[in-house]
Amino acid sequence: MYKRVPSRDLVDGFDREEILGQSQNGVWNDIGNPSWKRPLPHVLVATLTSFLFGYHLGVVNDTLESISLDLGFSGSTMAEGLVVSTCLGGAFLGSIFSGWIADGLGRRRAFQLSALPMILGASMSATTSGLEGMLLGRFFVGTGMGVGPPVAALYVSEVSPAFVRGTYGSFTQIATCFGLLAALFIGIPAKKVLGWFVLTFSLGAGPVPSLLLSEIFPNRIRAKAMAVCMAVHWVINFFVGLLFLHLLELLGPQILYTIFATFCLIAVAFVKKNVVETKGKSLQEIEMALLPAV
Repeated sequence: MYKRVPSRDLVDGFDREEILGQSQNGVWNDIGNPSWKRPLPHVLVATLTSFLFGYHLGVVNDTLESISLDLGFSGSTMAEGLVVSTCLGGAFLGSIFSGWIADGLGRRRAFQLSALPMILGASMSATTSGLEGMLLGRFFVGTGMGVGPPVAALYVSEVSPAFVRGTYGSFTQIATCFGLLAALFIGIPAKKVLGWFVLTFSLGAGPVPSLLLSEIFPNRIRAKAMAVCMAVHWVINFFVGLLFLHLLELLGPQILYTIFATFCLIAVAFVKKNVVETKGKSLQEIEMALLPAV
C-alpha cells in the first residue's frame, strides 16, 4: 500500500550508508515511484496557486494606464513601477516565511493560508479610490504570492514519481504562464496586446529553477532553503519591476534587453559548469549524490 509521510519523518535517522543501501536494493523505487496517475489530481490542484500567482503578477500590466488615470498618478513612471512591484515586495515577505509555514502547518494548510491575503488584497485593489489603497492591496496580494508557489513546488516534488517529476514540476510554471495569459485576456478591453509569446517562457528556463531547487536540497531543510532562495528571487524582481519603465525610457529597449540577454548567457555558462543532472533520480538518490565523499 502506498502511503505518504512528512519528508522530515522520512529522512531523519538515515545516514549516507543507509540511503545508499536502500537505493541499491530498490526500496526507494518501490516507495517513491507509484503510478503517475495517482498523484496527477493532487499536482493539478497544487498548480492552482501558481495560476493565481501568474494572474496577479500580470493583471495590472495592460490596465496600468487606465488605473493611473482613475487613481490620479498618470504620467508618473515611478508610481506606475510601484503599482507593479509592490506585490513583489509582499512576495519577498511571504516567501521568507513560506518554509516555516509549510513545515509547521503542512503543505495543504499553507495552500489555504496563501489564498487569504490574495482575496483581501484583490478586494482592496478593486474598491480603492487612491494610490495608497492600491499599493496596500497589491502588497497583500504579493504576500500570498510569496507563500503559494514555493509550497507548490515542494508539494509537487514530494508527491511525484521520479520518472515524471520533471514533467509534473513544469506544470507549476506552465500554470503561471496561463495565469499571465488570463490576465492579458481580461485586459484586452483596456488595451490590445499580443501576449502569445509568454508561453515560450514555459518552454525555456522558466520552470527549471523552482523544480531544481525542490530536488537538490536535503529533505530536512528543503522548505526553509527554498524560502531563502525565493526571497532573493523576489528582491531582484522587485527592483526589476520598480525600475523597468524608468530604464526603458533612459536606455531604450535595445540596450535594456541586451543587458537581460547577457545575464541569460551568464546563467547558461554557470549551469553548464556547476549544476548537476537530476533527471530520472529519486530525491534520496539526488541527496546521496550531493553528499561529500567520506
